[in-house]
Amino acid sequence: MTTIDPTTATAEEFADERDGAVAQLLAAIADWLTSTDHKKIGRLFLGAGLIGLLGTIVVNVIISLDRAGIANIDDAATPQLLDAQRVGLVFGTLLPLAVGLCIAVVPMQLGARAIAFPRLAASGFWMWAGGLIFSIIALANNGGGLGGDADMVDLFIGAHGLMAIGLTAVGASIAVTVLTTRAPGMTMRRVPFFSMSAMITGIGLVLVMPVLLGTLSYLFLDHRNGREAFGGNTGLYDWASWIFTQPMSFLFAIPALGVLAEGAALLFKQRTPARGVMYAGFALVGVAAFAGVAQQSLFSVAEVDTFGGDAVSDIVPSAFFNLLPLVGITIVLLMSLFVAKPIRGAKPNLTPAMVFGFLGVGMIMVGMLGNAMYAIEDLKLQDSTFEEGVLVYVAYGLVLAALGGMAYWASKLWGVELSMVKLLPLAGLGVLATVLASLPNYIAGFDQQRDVYDTVIAVGHGLMALTVIGFVGLLAQAVANDDNDAVDDPYDGQTLEWATTSPAPANNFVEPPTVMSAEPLADSKPNYGAGSASADEKGEK
Repeated sequence: MTTIDPTTATAEEFADERDGAVAQLLAAIADWLTSTDHKKIGRLFLGAGLIGLLGTIVVNVIISLDRAGIANIDDAATPQLLDAQRVGLVFGTLLPLAVGLCIAVVPMQLGARAIAFPRLAASGFWMWAGGLIFSIIALANNGGGLGGDADMVDLFIGAHGLMAIGLTAVGASIAVTVLTTRAPGMTMRRVPFFSMSAMITGIGLVLVMPVLLGTLSYLFLDHRNGREAFGGNTGLYDWASWIFTQPMSFLFAIPALGVLAEGAALLFKQRTPARGVMYAGFALVGVAAFAGVAQQSLFSVAEVDTFGGDAVSDIVPSAFFNLLPLVGITIVLLMSLFVAKPIRGAKPNLTPAMVFGFLGVGMIMVGMLGNAMYAIEDLKLQDSTFEEGVLVYVAYGLVLAALGGMAYWASKLWGVELSMVKLLPLAGLGVLATVLASLPNYIAGFDQQRDVYDTVIAVGHGLMALTVIGFVGLLAQAVANDDNDAVDDPYDGQTLEWATTSPAPANNFVEPPTVMSAEPLADSKPNYGAGSASADEKGEK
């Protein structure tokens, strides 16, 4: 038994057997719908995630304008809009962008010809997509946590169960890929940073999503029969709200740290020392998964001016779930800055992974800092929209990193190179959008005066839409330009994905490469960089 299934026929092979543009179009559609090529599955997730983000931005703008008094939304529709906001940020944006980038890139980084269980990964996409569509239908017809239509509430709960099953399948596929399909010689100490962050995210999904599915099963049965044991549809807020908030969102944002780590190593073409420290940073952020496994909303602690056993019993678990991820992201940032330190005479090799990754991780860190403040009961932030600002910081930070990852690996996924000159303004606009959409919620959490803040928040969400549309337009223009031929290794990279052609073929590599260190491509380049030796070169095994 193998974890890699045979590759299906491509659209070109179907098209050769048919005549006419219509037949070729149908063949191309069939290829995308049935493909087991991890690069296509990943791009499906990425495209759907960007569409989900734009739809969520529309909802966020409507909510902000309503709070500011500019728009007048029916009070009966407000619960559905708030549910749509949470579902859109987590299931429509964070998760598809994170797992899509992982699926598209990880097998190439590992020197594998395919992702493990590719049909499982493809099925996971369609289950996730179907569940998200059903969730939207339910919300549009008075479903959701406070919905008044019983059938639509059932559909809403069931749709989330379908997404949980699909994301479990996707997480298992990603994790098993890293564990079983590595190129010869690639030990776990030599796994690229992005692939390690993907594995931790995949394992986290396998831990968290079955717990969510079990919770939803109880809620569904309770809602269908009596509605007494778990509170009916309102029980969603009591028993399953943890999936839509912190610290769970930290788990879904871990791939952003991997993008930053990849870009940091290439800034001055250095080999990364103490790789295990970077891995530990990823893992510490990954402890957020255990908050979901425990099904505990440990967001508040006892008042800091009280002492005794009760205070300790609250503070210790809350600090474990809320502060350890903050320690982890700090480690990753410090390690990235250490690796990216200037070298005399060296010219910076600025990549989208470094620029967007650094800015995105910075926004996520601000979200984690806000979550640490939100957990202090004395600040009395629990009854405000402060937590909404935290979630937007994390979600939009991951969006920035995902855009950077898509631009960084564009030569492998689309066969094009994106100009850094054109990408830099988008990076700045994305940061401005994130701050405007999130920081006013932080401020309003303390003074509760929202009119001006909500107008600014609406502007921030609108700017994020412009950032995404601008990026998609830039990518589409590059793809449509037949003269834009991407080179195989545009950034003088270190990892195996840069050893294959651009765009990467269906099976990635003709023959599996052999790895002798954590930076296999650097080994083949004389006098590569001027950094310190890797852990492998120091004798670690």
